[in-house]
Amino acid sequence: MTGVLSLLPEGQHGLLTTPATADLAAYRAAGGYAPLPEPAELLDRVAAAGLRGRGGAGFPAAVKLRSVRDTPGRPVAVANGEEGEPGSVKDRWLLRHRPHLVLDGLRLASAVTGAARGVVYLSDPRAERAVRRALGEWPGELPVDVVRTEPAYVAGEESAVVRRIDGGPALPTAKPPRPYESGVGGAPTLVANVETLARIALLHTRPDGTAADAHLVTVSGTGGAAALVEAPAGTHLKVLADLCGHGTSEAVLLGGMFGGLYGAGWRDLPLDQDSLAAAGGALGCGALHFLHPEACPVAVAGEAAAYLAAQSARQCGVCVSGTGALADALAAVARGEAGAETSEKLLRWSRGLPGRGACGLLDAAAGVAGSLLAHFPDRVEDHRASGCPACAGAAPGDGRRFTVPVP
Repeated sequence: MTGVLSLLPEGQHGLLTTPATADLAAYRAAGGYAPLPEPAELLDRVAAAGLRGRGGAGFPAAVKLRSVRDTPGRPVAVANGEEGEPGSVKDRWLLRHRPHLVLDGLRLASAVTGAARGVVYLSDPRAERAVRRALGEWPGELPVDVVRTEPAYVAGEESAVVRRIDGGPALPTAKPPRPYESGVGGAPTLVANVETLARIALLHTRPDGTAADAHLVTVSGTGGAAALVEAPAGTHLKVLADLCGHGTSEAVLLGGMFGGLYGAGWRDLPLDQDSLAAAGGALGCGALHFLHPEACPVAVAGEAAAYLAAQSARQCGVCVSGTGALADALAAVARGEAGAETSEKLLRWSRGLPGRGACGLLDAAAGVAGSLLAHFPDRVEDHRASGCPACAGAAPGDGRRFTVPVP
């Protein structure tokens, strides 16, 4: 299976099952741009639905909306469509094929927070064209700008988003303040993932039969196909893997690179933020990269670490040195040149580095190393005794193994 697929039950409304709504007439015919509700009513609906952010952190959407609303000043609302993870396609797909759904969500979030300005932030040229076409027939009163950035792993981090919109580089800043306290132009700013906004729009236009806990998931891996799938919360990862021919995989890289590697038992993991966190992983942006039985988890970890090291903003000394050290150590393991002290260093770094950078990049690199040691200690030990054909050559830092084309 390749392309786009919905696993939602019949009669349940989703982002992929919504009729094609690239133009205004089609979107309005599907119930879009319905009259604005009372802001408090919509906020209560979002809270009751349990909607959580889809950008990676999984923070409750209602709490984020309320924080922006309650901060003094006239807010700015940002639809964040910059996908830093090379293995995720959901945000670009939504902006290309459901631009009015995202803009409607931005309109509703602005009404809840009292925002006086909206911004769509992206890096994909096709998505930009689709959004600008939609804005050309935009019926809303909210002024909306489009800000394009260069694609990068850190460019979608919320403080990097604010910095780029303000005319600076798309690089993270130290916190506090966070954007809801002082964001674009110093105003309280909502930075919301485009999938989050699209689900707010669905909750408003089709409150009956809309599941706020469904997820858009990008499924990929070696030896199989790739697809964008909308699945109910709780769907076992085995179901998603089987769809694309990855059912025989021995491991999965969860949440893009943020959730780390997971080995034995991955088939029974449910598609649920809390369950994956309890299992030591993370759903992140919903990207799942499955490892073919012939793929080596050491090679995958090494390539992920090399990519993250190359993507460092080079602003935080601990990130530059930390990601570099992790990548070098994993490369040494892959070459069969690592001693017992290398595993000890990797374990120490995986525990001590998270939380020390201005964004989550260092955390992701540390998580990849820590999860490799936790789930594949025997494979790491085997590399000390003999070479590994799958690990031959230097690990590329361009993320090519994980990159998925937008369907």
